[in-house]
Amino acid sequence: MEVSGEMILAEGEFVPNVKPVDSLAALFGRRVRLLREARGWTQEKLGEEVRVHSTRITQIERARGHRPTRELAQALDDALGADGWLVDLWEHLIKQAFPDWSQEYFDRAGRALEIRQYLAHAVPGLLQTEDYARALLRVWPSWTSEEQLAEQLMLRMGRQERLRKPDAPKLGIVLDEAVIRRPVGGPEVMRRQLARIRDAADDPRITMQVLCFDQGEHGAMGGSLTLLSLPGDEPLVAYTEGADYGQLVEDATDVARYQTTYDQLRALALPPSMSLDLIAQAMEDFSRGRVPPPPRIPRVAKEQLQQPSRRRLRGGSRRLPRCRPRP
Repeated sequence: MEVSGEMILAEGEFVPNVKPVDSLAALFGRRVRLLREARGWTQEKLGEEVRVHSTRITQIERARGHRPTRELAQALDDALGADGWLVDLWEHLIKQAFPDWSQEYFDRAGRALEIRQYLAHAVPGLLQTEDYARALLRVWPSWTSEEQLAEQLMLRMGRQERLRKPDAPKLGIVLDEAVIRRPVGGPEVMRRQLARIRDAADDPRITMQVLCFDQGEHGAMGGSLTLLSLPGDEPLVAYTEGADYGQLVEDATDVARYQTTYDQLRALALPPSMSLDLIAQAMEDFSRGRVPPPPRIPRVAKEQLQQPSRRRLRGGSRRLPRCRPRP
């Protein structure tokens, strides 16, 4: 809350010319210091209680260095008897790390009962490995230091915790074929990422499909698309995203249009079992240290794919993914 160009921190104290993100870090640090001093503890004593060096406590109290992790915020809250106050404050502090246009999306995604996504360029954040996420974040121009990158990585990995909870949302994922073929982070990082996707698909709450190159143009080529089904009477919302923008769509007519687009993409994509076969093929190529080429399909298979069934080879051979290079 700004008053006369200054920011209220706590109990009437003012710190002039402090940015909102800095003020929240300062408020967090001040509260830690007040709670520590009320217990008669030194910084060394608090560090011992939460198993960090005393210099880290100094950094937190002075709002210097990178922000504390959620685990550290919880440890401080428990050790100092803050009754959840520090963790609540940490939640507000950490949200400041996101662009404004993404904050509301993350809030709603965290409550969604079902998340349906088409991803044009990258694996969804909920299923990214740490190495894959790090490789993506390193090329983002907004992060100018290793501390910022580490903070963003921690946030991304932290959101995955919801998939391990009883109320985890259902996921319907459609990956563009480019997502499984672009070697983000290098072949080995990509192989492990594809293994993560394959393992996640074992969860009955997760449906994984691949949209092949040969399907050509479609209604979501401008970027990625997400549909969020929320609890209670809250209406379905859509979210569209590009490299440096995002838009939460709430108008019922527009949301219905995006829902139709997503349904069309699912219909065009490979069925889940064939999608996993294609992912396994890409994994095998990455395991050899090379970028997977477009799949080579035997001539008989190509002829069969052009027939109405588009599914099975002559002679009862196993199904093959129908992705193939365009002429």
